[in-house]
Amino acid sequence: MAKLIITAAICGAEVLKEHNPAVPYTIEECAREAKSAYDAGASIIHLHVRNDDGTPTQDKNRFKDVMDAIYKLCPDVIIQPSTGGAVGMTNDERLQPTELIPEMATLDCGTLNFGGDDIFENTENTIKYFGTKMIERGIKPELEVFDKSMIDMALRLGKNGFIQNPMHFDFVMGVNGGISGELRDFVFLRGSIPADATYTVAGVGRYEFPLAAAAIIDGGHVRVGFEDNVFLSKGVLAKSNGELVAKVVRMAKELGREIASPAEAREILGIKVK
Repeated sequence: MAKLIITAAICGAEVLKEHNPAVPYTIEECAREAKSAYDAGASIIHLHVRNDDGTPTQDKNRFKDVMDAIYKLCPDVIIQPSTGGAVGMTNDERLQPTELIPEMATLDCGTLNFGGDDIFENTENTIKYFGTKMIERGIKPELEVFDKSMIDMALRLGKNGFIQNPMHFDFVMGVNGGISGELRDFVFLRGSIPADATYTVAGVGRYEFPLAAAAIIDGGHVRVGFEDNVFLSKGVLAKSNGELVAKVVRMAKELGREIASPAEAREILGIKVK
């Protein structure tokens, strides 16, 4: 069984300091949280960036400043910028961080109702456009799927040349408007991807650690972090992203999985060092 790749989603675009005071906004705070996760065992940092007041931005200069600060503390870590952006952003606004030519970036594979009147829009043409840009820029996409139909979309577009094999999926489970975080639905998604594909599971809220355990046992990979969940256990706020990563490391050791270094994660995912 391959070693376990742990991704830390350190801040997201929606979670606030009101939810957990340790949620990072500033460049220095993001670097601190990335370092805490890296030191605990994360090999990938899934990155959104904020302005200092906490508002989300896709400005590539802000991404560069945060990425440079993280690399200064964690020179070999894989940084995976989000192209999700925020509701209402244009495609090119969302794609700005890919102009920095990161090793990985996210590629959302469908539209989702986020609650109320908010719609996270990813049309077929948007997905094709993002996929084409990532191929041109030599970026490994992490295919963000919020339900089974998004896997089907990725597979179809893969056959048409917009996404390259082998694919790497992220099952985002438990989000309002998407698939639930129940084990039944994890098994459904897991059985729907190609044999040569890899996957990570991102369980939202109370689903984070149960789904992490399922992925560890199955041979998949795990994402944790403040973007998805701010609690270490019920009612206990995590003091850092590193605490969440450390909990997964303990679980993995109990279940017999070794933790992948960034170099080993690159090998597992087929990422060529630039």
